[in-house]
Amino acid sequence: MITTIREAGIEHPWTHQARAAEHALDGESVVIATGTASGKSLAYLAPVLTALLDGSEAPNGRGATALYLAPTKALAADQRRAVKSLAAPLGNAVRPAVYDGDTPVEEREWVRQYANLVLTNPDMLHRGILPSHPRWSSFLKALRYVVIDECHTYRGVFGSHVAQVIRRLRRLCARYGSEPVFLLASATAAEPAVAAGRLTGLPVAEVADDGSPRGELVFALWEPPLTELHGENNAPVRRTATAETADLLTDLVLHKIRTVAFVRSRRGAELISLIAKDRLAAVDRSLPHRVAAYRGGYLPEERRALEAALHSGELLGLAATTALELGIDVSGLDAVLIAGYPGTRASLWQQAGRAGRSGEGALAILVARDDPLDTYLAHHPEALFSQPVESTVLDPDNPYVLAPHLCAAAAEQPLTESDFALFGPACEPLLPSLEAAHLLRRRNRSWYWTRRERAADLADIRGGGGRPVQIVEESTGRLLGTVDAEAAHTAVHQGAVHLHQGRTYLVRHLDLEDSAALVEAADPPYSTTARDTTSLSVLTTDETVPWGTARLQYGSVEVTHQVVSYLRRKLITGEVLGETKLDLPPRTLRTRAVWWTLTEDDLDTARLIPETLPGALHAAEHAAIGLLPLFATCDRWDIGGVSIPLHPDTLLPTVFVYDGHPGGAGFAERGFHTARAWLTATREAIASCECDAGCPSCIQSPKCGNGNEPLHKRGAVRLLTTLLNAAPAQPPES
Repeated sequence: MITTIREAGIEHPWTHQARAAEHALDGESVVIATGTASGKSLAYLAPVLTALLDGSEAPNGRGATALYLAPTKALAADQRRAVKSLAAPLGNAVRPAVYDGDTPVEEREWVRQYANLVLTNPDMLHRGILPSHPRWSSFLKALRYVVIDECHTYRGVFGSHVAQVIRRLRRLCARYGSEPVFLLASATAAEPAVAAGRLTGLPVAEVADDGSPRGELVFALWEPPLTELHGENNAPVRRTATAETADLLTDLVLHKIRTVAFVRSRRGAELISLIAKDRLAAVDRSLPHRVAAYRGGYLPEERRALEAALHSGELLGLAATTALELGIDVSGLDAVLIAGYPGTRASLWQQAGRAGRSGEGALAILVARDDPLDTYLAHHPEALFSQPVESTVLDPDNPYVLAPHLCAAAAEQPLTESDFALFGPACEPLLPSLEAAHLLRRRNRSWYWTRRERAADLADIRGGGGRPVQIVEESTGRLLGTVDAEAAHTAVHQGAVHLHQGRTYLVRHLDLEDSAALVEAADPPYSTTARDTTSLSVLTTDETVPWGTARLQYGSVEVTHQVVSYLRRKLITGEVLGETKLDLPPRTLRTRAVWWTLTEDDLDTARLIPETLPGALHAAEHAAIGLLPLFATCDRWDIGGVSIPLHPDTLLPTVFVYDGHPGGAGFAERGFHTARAWLTATREAIASCECDAGCPSCIQSPKCGNGNEPLHKRGAVRLLTTLLNAAPAQPPES
């Protein structure tokens, strides 16, 4: 194996690679948490390929096996290419194969019987491999290593689901007599060993000292200029991050600078690609075909073609969602554009690290969106460059997560009391409720799955909320792609503008029953943004902290929201052209929230009268949502909020901020435990904004269901000042 590594041009591994490999070869699970392009792949591939090589002469013809888990299909496919290249001198000793939803049926049996390195994702492990474990018995019996790549992405509800999938894997491995070593790779993260241990349920050693050389990275914060336009409440309109990023991408491509623009939304990726192509065509007609968009929802053959074009250098510019953040080898990039803060410092550095992979200098530009958090960061760079990356937040004991995995585990092999330690302290108390729901049946000291349907289908590990909605071209019946069921109400409602590979479509009909959206080609001069209304009721109050006469609280809530209309906005300026009503059913969500209440004395101190109170509460809510991602591992689209001058449950003026995932994701809890610092930053962001009465940079929200009315900027500052003046000297700690 050493000879093979040398043949790949690597004479001496970096110190962090050697240390990680040593832990693995000693049988210890290990997480390697070093910077982008620091050679983490070699650190885990060295022990994996060594084990496969040593076991290649086994009597069963298969020998040792290894499993590689990636958060995306694209990363698994990319890793297979890397393995085949590195292991080429080893001949048939290493047989890597991708096993995911795109794998043809005729290939799957070969993978099960003969592949000794299977590259897949948590979704396929959950739905395809574990429920069919008897067919994978020879693979699981010989399983030596499990690689979990980009493990920092397994956070929130998704991470909690993946943690339980891994526990189910460990349980079945034990059944077949194996005890694999886990090798985890992560971008630089806070307390990586703690997060890795929470994810796997095992003690994990940590290697975090990066021994690789780094090229210079020039990092710019770019705030788009104000335009002459005015929007809601006559607030000034800043040029959109989308338009600004498209201009920068155009300029860089014109200078033959290989660039990826990371965009938070699928629509944004399509739009940036479309604008850049149009502007390049006006200058050089040979360049538009060298720019493309890359996002989820594409068909498999479309994704593979784009990945090949990126690797070959055919593409000079790519507007991509986070799929390309996650470790795909895009060596040769000179620059990275980041259209809007990606939600965490870990993601920011991961995206910026895509440039300069050859060790040479590179450029990264964060283009600020017109919202409180991005504006705050543009004016407070120390919040990015002088702060450590965030801790990974996940909660495997979340009952909404654990319950369906207990059902899936029981279907794979009856549950017994010996499994309680593996699945955690919340396991045993959940079983009676699963019995009462007739999902599990107890016989003697074991619990059995009782239904005919697949138990694995109960757990939607990505939180999509049901069957994906297929997007179909009405005139031809051609399938364009898919969108998650949860996002369908906002993304493909009737009248929505849908972008796909640079082509624009209008949604003519959304059929929720059949999970289909019918679209037709169109060229409207606008984009669409859905609006919804939200109400909230308190179910339980778990913690309360007095802030003078005010109260900071945390607990369980039920949120009801309904998409009621959509706005049409000009493509470049974001100017509102009109609003159209929609008739879609309401949806409910049981989750966790942090909230604060104020008394009459507090309102008197803040000089808030009944006429200004609703706007002050509403403005504080918007800004607090915008700033929470600075303190929790989330972005503003993972959380929501409600504010009301007299809430029926608290009987007081109340502001709620809640997790946008069933059962909660740890974000509101983090807000509760960092409330003093969080709300101090919120107040500062509002007070320091240069606008007079509020704008998207401070208190207006792009997702407000009430058209950003009412809002009262100065009232919000006085309200938060009063609240913070009474806050305890030491906030509660987790």
